[in-house]
Amino acid sequence: MSGGLLVTGTTSDAGKSVLTAGICRWLHRQGVRVAPFKAQNMSNNSAVVVGPDGHGGEIGRAQAMQAAACGLAPDLRFNPVLLKPGSDRSSQVVLLGEAVDTLTTDTFRQLRPRLAETAYAALAELRTSYDVVICEGAGSPTEINLRAGDYVNMGLARHADLPAIVVGDIDRGGVFASMFGTVALLEPADQALVAGFVINKFRGDRGLLAPGLDMLRQVTGRPTYGVLPWALDLWLDAEDSLAYGRVLGRPAAPRGSDWLDVAVVRLPRISNATDVEALATEPGVRVRLTVEPAELAAADLVVLPGSKSTVADLAWLRQNGLADAVLAHAAAGRPLLGICGGFQMLGRRIHDPVESGQGSVPGLGLLPVEVTFKPSKTVRQSAGTGWDGVPVRGYEIHHGYVSAAAPDLAPLFTYADGTGEGVAAGAVYGTHWHGAFESDGFRRRFLTEVARQAGRPGFRAAPDTSFAGARERSLDLLGDLVEEHLDTAVLWRLIDTGPPPGLPFIPPGAPDGDSAGRTLT
Repeated sequence: MSGGLLVTGTTSDAGKSVLTAGICRWLHRQGVRVAPFKAQNMSNNSAVVVGPDGHGGEIGRAQAMQAAACGLAPDLRFNPVLLKPGSDRSSQVVLLGEAVDTLTTDTFRQLRPRLAETAYAALAELRTSYDVVICEGAGSPTEINLRAGDYVNMGLARHADLPAIVVGDIDRGGVFASMFGTVALLEPADQALVAGFVINKFRGDRGLLAPGLDMLRQVTGRPTYGVLPWALDLWLDAEDSLAYGRVLGRPAAPRGSDWLDVAVVRLPRISNATDVEALATEPGVRVRLTVEPAELAAADLVVLPGSKSTVADLAWLRQNGLADAVLAHAAAGRPLLGICGGFQMLGRRIHDPVESGQGSVPGLGLLPVEVTFKPSKTVRQSAGTGWDGVPVRGYEIHHGYVSAAAPDLAPLFTYADGTGEGVAAGAVYGTHWHGAFESDGFRRRFLTEVARQAGRPGFRAAPDTSFAGARERSLDLLGDLVEEHLDTAVLWRLIDTGPPPGLPFIPPGAPDGDSAGRTLT
């Protein structure tokens, strides 16, 4: 059996995904055969993986990023359970890449044993194939209301006998209290596996932290294995759009005399928001997520991204004045791009008996197409060409398809067999392809055309920007941070031999309340 480690966090977005990726990259550099694993992910940001049978399946995008950190192609076993929220009360269940059911609070208890069994089996397989598996938890391990059915955090650690570390985001404040409370609310057997802490996103003099780190060790009996500094360049492949600030990344100065301003509508059920990260890697392109109609009016390019609930998010656009802002932007002849669900919103009508069950609803009417939802989901990797024969690669995840279209519409892309995909109608563009802008040549060609249509003649696309290169630099930076700022010798000892014995119990975690002062062995 291989070694392993569980990376948990005090909260969502504490840094679990990036720390897991950083540890994976550090181990990969040492020549270790390492793989990532997340038993269950709840995210609408997914990547397409081609399974052994040749069919496409979905995993969380963060696990695809972690696979790249390991030098591996994504594997469906890296994220065996993916929950894609469609509303506040329901999620689509993707099991080993395939959408199999809809999860609600009423059906969770019935489905949970099957999900847990699948996750445990996937981890067991990985541990026979790799030297080390670095597991990422979900949310916080101290969701005490969910502990009885947990197979993602301490339930996974207990099942697989994994040592756990807790990462906390100091930039949010309250990190010491969060770390203490995370351990103190766990039951004794869970606490026995929590070996120590990592602090994330620290800015300033490390010496100022020393008294707090010392006290944290005194009250928990557990050390802090390192303090990761704030790193401005770590923004690619975010777990979900809420991890973004208003402006993506660090916009570099333009190569020409003009900037391009891109406004991306932050839909309530936004999916694959990472599509626009490739645009943000370009010098002179400022990309921001927004829910403000006024910010659409000032943008050169407006993007309607993917959505897990196209009809509901379209209604939200109308309720909040954003639909009118989109229509005004298009009426002014300024560029507008819809991706997947956003593309579907741009059509004349959406026929949806599947996702929303609302039947036929009017779209924004900016493209002469109609979209119909079918029960089966298209999940595949795609390749073809864009304008001027520029090669493009992407991936598709959608229930909707173009069921009616005006004749002689110009496609945005062309598959290898000559079939068109998407629409390019004046300054309005739509496609079901995700990830297309990661193709450097097409991204430059698209931005050049957008700049012309937006009246930005001074914009110049950079000829040397490589999105794949930017992603690799980000992964290398994660590996550097782990190597330079964490006690890697102790990390390796945890991976190899498990948690140290004799970790003290921290009350009040014991259910019977009588274990204060007990030492766990």
